[in-house]
Parts: sequence; C-alpha cells; structure tokens
Amino acid sequence: MDDKHMQIGEVAARTELSLRTIRHYEETGLVAPSARSQGGFRLYTETDVARLMVIRRMKPLGFTLDQMRDLLEATDRLDRAPGPDAGEREALLDRLREYEKAATEQVDKLRVQLARAEDFATTLRARLDQNTSAGHRPIDV
Repeated sequence: MDDKHMQIGEVAARTELSLRTIRHYEETGLVAPSARSQGGFRLYTETDVARLMVIRRMKPLGFTLDQMRDLLEATDRLDRAPGPDAGEREALLDRLREYEKAATEQVDKLRVQLARAEDFATTLRARLDQNTSAGHRPIDV
C-alpha cells in the first residue's frame, strides 16, 4: 500500500465512520495514526484505512473491542516481516478460522432476521393494499 497521508476528515469520509468513532478506536488501541502533522493533526495511510474497515465490518456482527483487537493482532503478526515460524503461523491461522466461523454464524443469524423483517414489511404492504383497494382511502399524513 502507498504511504500517502490523509487527515482524519478524509479517513472518516472514506470509511463512513465519525471522527468521534475513529478517535475512540484510537483511544482503545485498535488503530493509531501512522503519523502526525507539524500542527499535531492525525495522519493516516491506506493501511490505516484498511484496518478501520476491518473494525467497521466486525462491529455489526457483534464482535467486542477485545475480539477486534485480538483479530487485528493476529493479522498484524501474520503480515509482519519476517513472518512467524510455522507453529505460530498455524496458531494464528486457527484464530482467524475461529473468527471466520463466528462471522459466518452471525451473518446467517442476520439473514434470518432480515427475512423476518422483509416478511413483516410484505404483510404490512398487503394490509395497506387490501384496505386501499377495498374503497378505504388512506389518511394523508
């Protein structure tokens, strides 16, 4: 990834995270700006943006900050040069597999919830259509 630096506002726009959220993730040790400007402004790289995107994707799946930190640590160690020895590498990959399994399970649960929500919306739509076509006029709000 390149080392072009971005200020926090650009990172917030790119990640669709608020400035406050990004600062919170920094305070909790999930992400750190790669540099600071002479004026003290936080500066981020594409690598930092990618890290924030991992966090953003984990949040709606119910992962805790500790779990996010653990996953990011595992991926950092896998990506570090020189890489881990074979035993550590396999242990790190096992951790990643556990997170992948947990994410897949959460996605499946969300699909069920979404299907139920869509069924409910369809039921309401049918009820509205039934009452509208039966000569009842909907009330203008």
